[in-house]
Amino acid sequence: MGAEQQYIDLYEQAREMIFSHAPEAMNAVRDEAFGDFRRQGFPSKKVERYKYTDMQKLFAPDYGVNLNRLEIPVDPYQTFRCDVPNLSTSLYFVVNDMFYRDDKPKGQRLRVGGQRPGILPEGVVIGSMRDFPELVNTYYAKLAKTSDDAVTALNTMLAQDGLLVYVPRNVKVDRAIQVINILKATPSNAQRQVPDLMVNRRVLIVLEEGAELKMLFCDHAADDKNFLATQVIEAYVGENASLDLYCLEETHYKNVRVSNVYIDQQANSRVNHNVITLHNGITRNKLDLTFSGEGAECQCYGCVIADKQQHVDNNTLITHHVPHCTSNELYKYVLDEKATGAFAGRVLVEHGAQKTSSQMTNQNLTATKEARMYTQPMLEIYADDVKCAHGSTVGQLNDAALFYMRQRGISLQEAKLLLQNAFINEVIDKMQLEPLRDRLHHLVEKRFRGELNKCEGCKLCK
Repeated sequence: MGAEQQYIDLYEQAREMIFSHAPEAMNAVRDEAFGDFRRQGFPSKKVERYKYTDMQKLFAPDYGVNLNRLEIPVDPYQTFRCDVPNLSTSLYFVVNDMFYRDDKPKGQRLRVGGQRPGILPEGVVIGSMRDFPELVNTYYAKLAKTSDDAVTALNTMLAQDGLLVYVPRNVKVDRAIQVINILKATPSNAQRQVPDLMVNRRVLIVLEEGAELKMLFCDHAADDKNFLATQVIEAYVGENASLDLYCLEETHYKNVRVSNVYIDQQANSRVNHNVITLHNGITRNKLDLTFSGEGAECQCYGCVIADKQQHVDNNTLITHHVPHCTSNELYKYVLDEKATGAFAGRVLVEHGAQKTSSQMTNQNLTATKEARMYTQPMLEIYADDVKCAHGSTVGQLNDAALFYMRQRGISLQEAKLLLQNAFINEVIDKMQLEPLRDRLHHLVEKRFRGELNKCEGCKLCK
């Protein structure tokens, strides 16, 4: 028993406090999650899905956990400027792992980036899980199985609140929903700043039959402190429903982010899942997507820009459980200095899942000899009438293209930037949310130029 012992001790000592500050639906599965976590422990690098990231090392530090739900003194509308403005989104905030309740009068509302939440279509729910017990009881922790993953079990046993997004049957949410996750380490009554903080976020998304939703999550750090953020997202996508899910990380080098996303698709549903890592410390993203109904389709895209000693590990599992479904994956990495990247993707086509169509591609650029990229695309097929392909490449910038541009008066640094931009833009151009796509082109260029150290206009980091 290694790093997990401190979390076992924490739960046993603080169980009553955890229960007292959490809704009944979350408490109902908490002890079972604790048992699963204690049985499994953190996975070693010998476990196939965790072979590229040392989970014991990530969770070994003694992080503080705000189990007593101390207030965090921040008004994000007044002090925060996201680097993705002008998207005409409905804007919401999660401070650490608590949904930020907007109780200000309308006259005091300030429009920043997106717009403050307006009138949602009838029946749409966006808010704290504690306010909607019936929905949470029905869907919570049904996809994210604590018996299968120790990080999911840890998150389930410690999370005390979460974000619920519910769209009823045949309702289309025209305006994209933007959720800004803010990491902040200083509670209002603290005598000193907390040096390290662990945050356990939970998100539940439910789209009933024929519903449509676009969601953007932006991760930011508001303090120059060490953070460990675990996140579990469960998304139920009903028959003929459509979900666009974008996850953008712009934190800092002291941030550790471990995110597990679980998606279930019913017949003829559509999912676009996009994960973008522009600035981070250590990031480990896991996607488990299952086709449960025929005729469903998913597009999964990822782009990573990393330098210094940053580490980004994306792991995906797409399960074709039924026939006539389509999955496409494209992940691209640009690694500089001593950065490390990893991509492990697996497509599982089960017995009877005929007429499956699947394409998985991972392409990578390493700008230095010290940068490291590990890539492992995999197909596991138990049906004979399918169309599946996968591939990966790892290389450096094209010397001939660099020479061609330098011959025309372009500096070496600018030539590298242009080639890197062109390489990563293939992923960005596939994103369906046009304002975000246009903004990301600008952010990517800033990142390659070394200008994206924190969000432009963010007062919290000054």
